[in-house]
Amino acid sequence: MQLSNATKLVSGIILVTVPTIEFGGAFLLHMLKSSEHGYVDNPLRQNLFRAGHAHAGVLVILSLICQLLVDSLVLSDPVSLGVPCAAILMPLGFFLSVVSPNSQKPNRWIAAVYVGAICLAAGTLVLGIALIHAAWAASLIQ
Repeated sequence: MQLSNATKLVSGIILVTVPTIEFGGAFLLHMLKSSEHGYVDNPLRQNLFRAGHAHAGVLVILSLICQLLVDSLVLSDPVSLGVPCAAILMPLGFFLSVVSPNSQKPNRWIAAVYVGAICLAAGTLVLGIALIHAAWAASLIQ
């Protein structure tokens, strides 16, 4: 299967983000091992940091899979950006919403999680419907 230039570009950008996810995991491990104030004694911050790291890893993998699926169809480029945008926005919202070690509730950055969730839902829904339509149309031709 030959990849389009847009898919190569977006996939390359997605892969370049993997070291940032690795850095995030090392950062979380350091916070745990050193019993860092503001992390081990702040359950909200622990949970949102863990959620950010987990969402980043899972959504990057899903983004790469979606790039291949988008390339197998004739879809506009914006469709290919929904899941990668979610992979950036959701973790960003989780992390930046509790930047302060003394955070007792998420700040306004938590809105990025919701915007990312909308991007994720829209991107996967459009791609899913397009794949179903393509399969259905191909079965009618046969």
